[in-house]
Amino acid sequence: MSVLAGNEIERVFRAEHGRAIAILIRSFGDIELAEEAVQEAFAAAVERWPVTGLPPSPAGWIIATAKNKAIDRMRREASREHRHAQAALVQATVTSAGSSDPSADEGRYEEGHVRDDRLRLIFTCCHPALATGVQVALTLRLLGGLTTLEIARAFLTSEATMAQRLVRAKGKIRDASIPYRVPDPSELPARVRAVLAVVYLIFNEGYTASSGERLLRGELCAEAIRLGRMLADLMPGEPEVLGLLALMLLVDARRSARLGPNGQFVRLSDQDRGAWNYTSIAEGQAMVRHCLRRNQPGPYQIQAAINAVHSDAPSAAGTDWRQILQLYDQLIQFSPGPIVALNRAVALAEVDGPESALRTIDALDADHHPLDRYHLFHAVRADLLRRLGRRREAAAAYQTAIACSANKAERDFLQRHLESVVSDLPLTDA
Repeated sequence: MSVLAGNEIERVFRAEHGRAIAILIRSFGDIELAEEAVQEAFAAAVERWPVTGLPPSPAGWIIATAKNKAIDRMRREASREHRHAQAALVQATVTSAGSSDPSADEGRYEEGHVRDDRLRLIFTCCHPALATGVQVALTLRLLGGLTTLEIARAFLTSEATMAQRLVRAKGKIRDASIPYRVPDPSELPARVRAVLAVVYLIFNEGYTASSGERLLRGELCAEAIRLGRMLADLMPGEPEVLGLLALMLLVDARRSARLGPNGQFVRLSDQDRGAWNYTSIAEGQAMVRHCLRRNQPGPYQIQAAINAVHSDAPSAAGTDWRQILQLYDQLIQFSPGPIVALNRAVALAEVDGPESALRTIDALDADHHPLDRYHLFHAVRADLLRRLGRRREAAAAYQTAIACSANKAERDFLQRHLESVVSDLPLTDA
């Protein structure tokens, strides 16, 4: 029973941590108190559930227990001057919470304001007054339930540094009186974009780590997809939410094929397509078709459609590059910028040839876009130069790409291509 309970506690923690935090913040208006109370409730579950068995509603048990823990903490910590005010607040909280016995109150948190509570927490974490990196860390901490150490490892920093960032972020929310609410309708489109951007940043950090030894951090990919599913459930009327979830599913379906037997990076054209996750592909493609029927296109939906075309191809040679290029032409209308233009150039090379694509990305460079330190810009340029037989220039571009990359797996991949190009140079040029 203890192993089963342990697995179930882990499942409930991952699924319900953000929900419990959101409900406690609404009840008590204090992020720190909510976090501590929920942690204490899960600690109580670890002690109790292996002995008594799982309650009928584990999530309701956790939330009711956390509320009682918070009330106990407020009673203990109330100063003499504030004792009357605290007593009134505790009484109001007990009244709203129902019984002090969690077993008697397990089911009452299944409905009600839970949807809005979680949306409020998402928008609080992603408030524009907070820096993007802090938004990501807070989202992972409060909604995902990741520990400070887990978040620190994901971003290759120390636990103490990440703890300081989280404390400062929560302090800023408190001191600046950042509202715990869903934005007004007029604010919603811009704020939804910020929320989706944070979730996508989490996914991208998992799919291609920005630095370090590992190419992939699967736990971050899984967490981003879980958050995407939650957002799709909470905001079913937002097509871009569904588009982001479809995009992540379609891209993540290729994750296991991105690493070779020795852990080396394998690019899309060389992947074993039999290793792709076709269950995720089918789900993602169904979402893309749903988005197409709604006919409210946006950048995440278009990116999902691009990846749906990739997932349809039986081989790299069988990819419908013309359709992908057309989709990039649509995407650049929604998201004009050098990164989209660079990705479009990759498709252009497959349709019109590498020379046309090289002219396009060299024009990007001439326009002084911030691509000089972006390793993929130099890597794409190196590959185009190699295909054109301009090997000395290709070698120089590969060297620049290696210097710009902070991820070991990507550097090793680029180094292999550099060595291949150099080995084909005449001795006088090598």
